[in-house]
Amino acid sequence: MTEETPGFEEKPDVPSGATPDDAAETVENSTEEDSAAPAGDATDVALLAQLDQARTALTERTGDLQRLQAEYQNYRRRVERDRVTVKEIAVASLLSELLPVLDDVGRARDHGELVGGFKSVAESLETVVAKMGLQQFGKEGEPFDPTIHEALMHSYAPDVTETTCVAILQPGYRIGERTIRPARVAVAEPQPGAQGKAEESEGSDKSDKSEKDSE
Repeated sequence: MTEETPGFEEKPDVPSGATPDDAAETVENSTEEDSAAPAGDATDVALLAQLDQARTALTERTGDLQRLQAEYQNYRRRVERDRVTVKEIAVASLLSELLPVLDDVGRARDHGELVGGFKSVAESLETVVAKMGLQQFGKEGEPFDPTIHEALMHSYAPDVTETTCVAILQPGYRIGERTIRPARVAVAEPQPGAQGKAEESEGSDKSDKSEKDSE
């Protein structure tokens, strides 16, 4: 085993037969290698820091891009919704101007005057407005609904149990869920006290039936 002599530093190996200049160059190279090691570590730390910054920037840009894409999709949906709404309003405005003509066609049909060329023109008009989404509503005997009916006449009737449309004075029209004109109707309500009498009569019938069953 080789023992190290205290007080002496380990020197780089110098080939035998080397000149003093060669020995000095060997010592300088060894010193440069020893000083290069810490510099390499510092470079790695700097590169890692730059990599972390690049990753942070990429995450932020990705988030910005995702938010921008979501805003664009919301914008497209709003534009499409507004476009459909504007189209419905324009169609409803146009068809509203044709309702008096359709009323005249309906009255002519009811009086048997829808004949000849007038009949052909009227049917063509009704076909066109139907293709545009116009729907007619309002029938006799249906319950009165203030959201789609407009009551122009009012009466009482013994044969109804709720407010009922007994006559359609002008049909209503709608496009999809949009009401262009409510149906103008005559309504009838139950006779005052008729419902109470009906309940009393029903109660009396039940009482008589119970008495018979007990007998």
